[in-house]
Amino acid sequence: MTEIDHGRFHEWLQQARSAAEGGAASPANPTNPAPPATPANPAGTDARWDLLRSFQEGWGYEPTDGERWEREEPDAHKEYVSGLKAELSDAAADDEPGDVDPSLAIPAALDEWWDLPFNSFADRAELYETNPVWPPTVRPDPTGYGVSDGLPPENPFTGPSEDLRVCVFMAENQYCNEWGYPTARSHLADPPVLVSALDDDEKPAWLLQSHSVSEFLLQLAVTRLPAHYGWTVEEGDIAPETVTRLRESLRPMGLLPWRELGARTEFFGGPDVIVAHNTGYGDFGFVAYGRTEQALERLAERLGVDWTDCICEPESHYEEE
Repeated sequence: MTEIDHGRFHEWLQQARSAAEGGAASPANPTNPAPPATPANPAGTDARWDLLRSFQEGWGYEPTDGERWEREEPDAHKEYVSGLKAELSDAAADDEPGDVDPSLAIPAALDEWWDLPFNSFADRAELYETNPVWPPTVRPDPTGYGVSDGLPPENPFTGPSEDLRVCVFMAENQYCNEWGYPTARSHLADPPVLVSALDDDEKPAWLLQSHSVSEFLLQLAVTRLPAHYGWTVEEGDIAPETVTRLRESLRPMGLLPWRELGARTEFFGGPDVIVAHNTGYGDFGFVAYGRTEQALERLAERLGVDWTDCICEPESHYEEE
């Protein structure tokens, strides 16, 4: 197995960002510049999709060629709730969803992602434990189904007199968090992504999750796939000196902290390893993923910890052929 140094992930990510602006090399093909936005690739996301594909392959994901989750697939829970409301109000359920604003454009990057032949979410949705929302729905939700509010008048994402709604396109499994883009930026091909979470004052807020839709979907794969395909070590708490060694031994992957279920998780990369360090709430403050068992053993030595009885085999090893 050829070693992959995830300590360079931030470099590959920056190359992909630059490629979207035109002229930079694709991280998966560094000798050839990736094309900027074109009519065929209006979001200029080819380099990020290239990075997504290579990341997935590096951790062992292979398309199953089975049934895919299609974007138009009905939301069974939403239909159930809508049916209950219709029964209670003695009225027929609306044919046209009231939480969708048809006047808003859907960012090109979102359409592109659904169409990717190597879209691991559409192929293996059970690995993600998130719910896609298609078409994107607005918050605040006039139907009452979506739980998040819109943006407050004073916020860093919109200007004066701009639309304060948010278009949600993905939600945590139990809808504890929602991810979306400012409605005022829906005209962009690859707008920034916000997450509904608690701010530093423990108040519900929309916070910046990713610099673009395509980067968010790449980051989503980073948070999910190593947990299934990698060797794993989970620690509830780690000593301050271990955190210091972690920051000295590995490099930040260049992604914004991942916020989900109260967690605030930073990702660090090294040779065949990724470490998720959570400084928020959650069962584990530290989770290390290795493409091989030996990679985690080498990391343990660098961090000065003993993981002799802690390394767990990948979940993928237990899948039926």
